[in-house]
Amino acid sequence: MTNKDSLWPLKMLLFCFYGANTMVVSFLPLLLTYRGLSGQEIGWVLAIGPAVSIVAQPFWGFISDKFQTVRKVLIMTLIGLLISGFFYFQAKNLIIILGLSIVFYFFQSSIAPLSDSLAQRRAEQLGVPFGSIRTWGSIGFATFSILIGEIVDWTGIQYLIIPYFMMASVTLFISTRVKDVTIERTSIQIKDLQKLFKNPPLILFLAALFLVAVTHRMNDSYMSLFINQLGGGDNLVGIAWFVGVVSEALVIAFAGKWLKKLHPLIFIVASGLIFSLRWMLYSLITTPSLIIIFQVLNGLSYGVFFVMSFQYVTRLIPVQLQTSGHLLYSTVIFGISGIVASLGGGYLFEQFGGATLYFVMAILALLGSCFILLYHIIIRKTTRVV
Repeated sequence: MTNKDSLWPLKMLLFCFYGANTMVVSFLPLLLTYRGLSGQEIGWVLAIGPAVSIVAQPFWGFISDKFQTVRKVLIMTLIGLLISGFFYFQAKNLIIILGLSIVFYFFQSSIAPLSDSLAQRRAEQLGVPFGSIRTWGSIGFATFSILIGEIVDWTGIQYLIIPYFMMASVTLFISTRVKDVTIERTSIQIKDLQKLFKNPPLILFLAALFLVAVTHRMNDSYMSLFINQLGGGDNLVGIAWFVGVVSEALVIAFAGKWLKKLHPLIFIVASGLIFSLRWMLYSLITTPSLIIIFQVLNGLSYGVFFVMSFQYVTRLIPVQLQTSGHLLYSTVIFGISGIVASLGGGYLFEQFGGATLYFVMAILALLGSCFILLYHIIIRKTTRVV
């Protein structure tokens, strides 16, 4: 087996985990609605995941860097995911759902950034584009978004636990076949993490990304409910996610070639502006099927935003703190922003409706793009960061 052939278990891990994750991102709000929760109560539940990730992701990142293994930490988190998920997806009482959310997301929230960090390191070791590995996660998400949409439309959203538990089990099995990264460096200590927080370009960059990331997380949480509000069925939710993630996968697969043509911050600014345009279009539509058409913009917005920001943040992180730094990035982009998105989005959706929510998102994305452009101008003049 060649070195590049050894990437297939990692690619399949990403495919299966993101395939399972589509049920959490795309269909969990519908399951919570079926359980009788209001829009604001759903916001509370969805906010727990990002809140827990603020603690969980740095914790698992530190454990990974300290013991110099990503694979073993992935296995541990997947085992915890399976056990907690079995109970979480069957909970019916709001208080119980909130309690189980804490346990579930303690394991679930770190799996994607750990996998992405492993993919980034393996890509560097083998000299292949990060996007050529990471795109398999998007393919898995796209495949199962449309498949699960059809299944729940046929069987009912209350049986979501069955396909989720099956996919999570397969992901755990594949994780035992993934090749770990070997780093010949001294094990880090807690005090070493201070280097991340004393890195002004890194902290300013994450702060600049925040507003755009909030809008992406709002869409993750409330697009399915918006489609339902406009009269679309569960299968339309699946199709919308499928179209969006296919466009994302195509962009991520070829993003490695773009990185060499212009500075990544230029691409990040452009993606923020496309986010703003996309949300403005969503706020104006009254026919749910039009969302499917506009989901094509997901690749040029989120696909570019994620790959280029992940690649750029890697430049700002000390090599021995790569996993911790990547999980800090994820904590800000998906964790802190997710709390604001879930709570703020839930309030706006319930009080004013989906159209108003997406209009606010368009304004936030536009402001975020301006901040990223300002960061680019300042950082190029005042530091040696490339």
